[in-house]
Amino acid sequence: MSSRNFRIVPRSTRGRIIAAAAIVLALGVALGAYLYEKNRTGNVYHPDARFTPQPAPAPPVKPPSHFAWPLYGYTKNHTRFFPAAPGLKPPFRQLWVHTGGALLEFPPVIYDNRIYQLSDDATLHAIDKNTGRDVWSRSLGALSAATPAVDATTVYATVLSRTPGQEAGRVVALDSANGHIRWSRDLPSRAESSPLLDKGRLYFGTQDGTVYALDARTGRQIWTYHAAEAVKASPSLWNGVLYFGDYSGQVQAIRESDGHRIWISGSEGAPLGSGTFYSTPAVIYGRVFLGNTDGRVYAYDQYTGKLDWAVQTGAYVYASPAVADAPGLGPTIYLGSYDGTFYAINARSGHIDWEHHDGGRISGSATIIGRTVYYADLGTHHTTGLDISTGQVVFTMGTGSFDPVVSDGHNIYLSGYTGLYALQPYTPSAKGPSSRHPAQAPAPATSARRH
Repeated sequence: MSSRNFRIVPRSTRGRIIAAAAIVLALGVALGAYLYEKNRTGNVYHPDARFTPQPAPAPPVKPPSHFAWPLYGYTKNHTRFFPAAPGLKPPFRQLWVHTGGALLEFPPVIYDNRIYQLSDDATLHAIDKNTGRDVWSRSLGALSAATPAVDATTVYATVLSRTPGQEAGRVVALDSANGHIRWSRDLPSRAESSPLLDKGRLYFGTQDGTVYALDARTGRQIWTYHAAEAVKASPSLWNGVLYFGDYSGQVQAIRESDGHRIWISGSEGAPLGSGTFYSTPAVIYGRVFLGNTDGRVYAYDQYTGKLDWAVQTGAYVYASPAVADAPGLGPTIYLGSYDGTFYAINARSGHIDWEHHDGGRISGSATIIGRTVYYADLGTHHTTGLDISTGQVVFTMGTGSFDPVVSDGHNIYLSGYTGLYALQPYTPSAKGPSSRHPAQAPAPATSARRH
């Protein structure tokens, strides 16, 4: 028998010790969670991070013979900026409205005199730009939430569900003239990533984390890339590199040619993991800008994936950023948060230039037409236009919930809750089917915070 002395601790004492240890552990976990959350939700600034100034695109002297707004966000780097002539600004008058009855969550694309809009019931409409009437329409499935892509002959669309309740989608290429299907490819997962078209290839992501590169002419698979979780955003392209975030909270850059990963970076997001990226990135100034459901807007170095800055809002940021070189502000990021506030953020520093308090919930992405940034409010179902330099309200219309507008340089086309509206700049001498102005609601206050 061992000569060691054993001390018997009474059962009641042991219980108190265990209880005390549990309390200490709980306090430690709570303190750790508080410190983590405090660190997570704060802003992050790296003032010496690389920033590459770029000239602002100028509006064309005259509209091209074959105008195209071919992709979600207008350009392949998804800055959501259209350099309109000075006359394309509010007030507007309504020319026509096209109503299909289904929710319009994403904006259309334009080629020549046709507008192509995919509604949430997965019906693709080809609309005459001058009259608002259907040229043709085709059902592609049961559910969709994306903007198509279009070129001179073909329109491409992704579908969430082929049949009601099905957890599998498809990608379809249709003859833009008559809606006949050129090819269709069933997917093993749901797809709500707006397709990106470049040099004969189609790029998009799916909810099982697969990013596809397909031959645009045949639908043949060229390569796939597998992210950790769902890729719901449209990939953004700059100089042969595709950028996108996923639902694991990671942003990645891969080569357009073969899908090889160049870098991957986390969001430093939500407790016990990262927030999710639904936002489509805007790639400009040597940076990748996008929002996250942890409430922050992020800026990453385009070449390394290093975090340049992160700015906290009051709630989820599903929105994709719009970017412009605003007079008086310089390079600026524009987007709304689920907290009902619309933000103008300095692209270089990450500091907030002005805020517009709208109320409701801003879920969809903004678009800049000339010197006006337009966004829709999911909570109040209205669309607002703000001056990009001051944040002052210059337009309101009592419809819209997600991504509101596109343009052909002459008019704007506004996606309301279920209707597409053609709006023409108003002049006293203008003549057309309707002289009715969109309703101008009282303007909510805008607060400027200069840094």
